[in-house]
Amino acid sequence: MKPAMLKGKMILDSNAIQNEFDNAEEYYAEHYQKVQNVYLSDNRPWVIGYSGGKDSTATLQLVWLSLKKLPKEKLTKKVYVISSDTFVETPIIAEYIDQMHRLINDNALKQKLPFEAYKVMPKIENTFWVNLIGRGYPAPYSRFRWCTDRLKIEPANRFILEKIATHGEVVVVLGARFSESASRSGSMGKRKQIGNDLTQHSTLPNAYVYTPIEDWYTEEVWEYLISIPSPWESNNKELLEMYKNAQEGECPLVIDKSTPSCGNSRFGCWTCTVVKKDVSMESTIQSGEKWLKPLLEFRNWLVSIGDPELKRDIRSIQRRNGKIQFFDNDGKESIIWGPYTLEFRRKILEKLLKTQKAIQKNKPEANSILITEEELKKIRQLWLFEEGDWEDSLPNIYSKVTGNKLDLLKDDWAGMGRQELSILKRICEENEMPVKLLTELFDAERKQYGMSRRSAIFNDLDRILKKDWQSKEEILKKIGIK
Repeated sequence: MKPAMLKGKMILDSNAIQNEFDNAEEYYAEHYQKVQNVYLSDNRPWVIGYSGGKDSTATLQLVWLSLKKLPKEKLTKKVYVISSDTFVETPIIAEYIDQMHRLINDNALKQKLPFEAYKVMPKIENTFWVNLIGRGYPAPYSRFRWCTDRLKIEPANRFILEKIATHGEVVVVLGARFSESASRSGSMGKRKQIGNDLTQHSTLPNAYVYTPIEDWYTEEVWEYLISIPSPWESNNKELLEMYKNAQEGECPLVIDKSTPSCGNSRFGCWTCTVVKKDVSMESTIQSGEKWLKPLLEFRNWLVSIGDPELKRDIRSIQRRNGKIQFFDNDGKESIIWGPYTLEFRRKILEKLLKTQKAIQKNKPEANSILITEEELKKIRQLWLFEEGDWEDSLPNIYSKVTGNKLDLLKDDWAGMGRQELSILKRICEENEMPVKLLTELFDAERKQYGMSRRSAIFNDLDRILKKDWQSKEEILKKIGIK
């Protein structure tokens, strides 16, 4: 049983009176001993989830100091420190994580400890902007949190699986605590216990979870960080300043869907629309980081376009599979809206690039790339091959906003152009044909052009022709919307 301490005061557990140690050193020594015992108990390498927030920092510091006290010949297992880089981290946090990784790797070498820090990132086809702007996914909300799997769970699990493939089994070390929230406490309690300290990972075979500060209180976390200097030469008081006057909390390494949204967190994604109000971003700006205001304005705009009244103006009637679907809404047939229209996605991209330009003007020295060139090229590819964007509008939007040209391969687009599209639209109007049906048929042919075997084209044509091609006006009239 243990005390939770803050400035020498005891915080009593509600279930029992707990024994007080003579001093904090004796208390921490017990924790160091426990971590050492778990580390030495097998040959599984460790993967520590590090977000840069208080809980993950306390966990890494506890493990670091525990292993530092062991003889060097016993440090036979690697300890990988991984952080999620979703490409939509708040610039301040992205810079902070980069700085911490440099310090961790440099000091691990100096101290001859087995720590190695890495960033885990989503594949380009899975990034936030490629899905939202490229594919037209609506901004995430509580019932459709498509971002969590793609941006956090998949990259982290990919890294863990790579280590399992190499070593057979791994231990994932997390800063999860029972007192964080009811949902986190519940999910931690449901895990299958392996021995006294490890639990079975919820989805990954041959991965085990260790939570060394699971019974610490928030006050105890801060007491440890402030009273014990960082062993990788960072300044924990600066971390405290980052939390000051802000919503308490952080976004930990996400390994499964039990992790709640971290939209109120200083260590979450700046684009998070799962919560209505980003208290942390507002506090960051109020505390002096006014250069971030364009980010907050853009994020709030993303929340606003989730208004159901806007769906008919900014969403397609077709789902991404080309089908038009309905649901029963209290006896009335309602449409299940599809992705954002290409026209609206162009508007999002232009607004995002203007936000990036504003951030760069406000603070030129900051890490302020909001969307990468790789993402822009992937989005362009999706628009060209899935949306019939014969105008090739993305490079023009980029040039218009930034004043620069996007570096593109000269021969990577051999489709029709603006003039051909204009002619096709006129012909389709005269013959009451959907323009997108024709552009998709043309693009299907173009993809197969020059191939020695073209049998796949029949499947492509069949798939396109089986889509629902009624007009928006026809569908809205059918369900009684004028």
